[in-house]
Amino acid sequence: MNENIIIRLETPADYRAVEELTREAFWNQYVPGCNEHYFVHVMREHPDFVPELAFVLEKDGEIIGNVMYTRSKLIDASGEEKVILSFGPLCIHPAYQRKGYGKRLLEHSFAGALELGYDAIVIFGSPANYVGSGFVSCQKHNICLEGGYVPMAMLCKELKPGALDGRRWYFHESTASAPCEDEAAVAVFDAQFPPKEKGWKPSQEEFYIHCRSGMKLD
Repeated sequence: MNENIIIRLETPADYRAVEELTREAFWNQYVPGCNEHYFVHVMREHPDFVPELAFVLEKDGEIIGNVMYTRSKLIDASGEEKVILSFGPLCIHPAYQRKGYGKRLLEHSFAGALELGYDAIVIFGSPANYVGSGFVSCQKHNICLEGGYVPMAMLCKELKPGALDGRRWYFHESTASAPCEDEAAVAVFDAQFPPKEKGWKPSQEEFYIHCRSGMKLD
């Protein structure tokens, strides 16, 4: 890997470049078009956003990757809460994907999360993209959604061994992405960017399967 890279915190001067990168990385990947760039835009104002973990990766002075985190929580049967992290979007420019940059960016952010006192992460994502970074099915740590359901795409990682102690945990995601359900607002925001054609890709069917397949905990 070319070592002429820098991983640093995002600054306000980076906001537009990060939104453009996110749009480029996610366009047509999970649905025709995307809303992840709008999510990035609104996330920064949400109380769950963790700016200390909003990293960009520069190569030769150009931002080619970024990752952003929000706080989420686990709640056990007695009502005890545990604050954890979720990340996303994780973006690498399409020209630089599958070259190890995303994994390197994640490892840098994991170290930062530990320094801030966080010890576990739960995300929704393709297992093929994240098992190499230590993520496993939430079923292995007895984590589920309400009703005991564990989607195939629901993954977790212990930043500190033993942080997830085996009790039944129910995952409660941040509401930071809620504005993305407003399709009109997404369209207005997207109109600020150069036109791109919406279309179908096989990855959209893969996403559909991952989101709708899963298991129930006993």
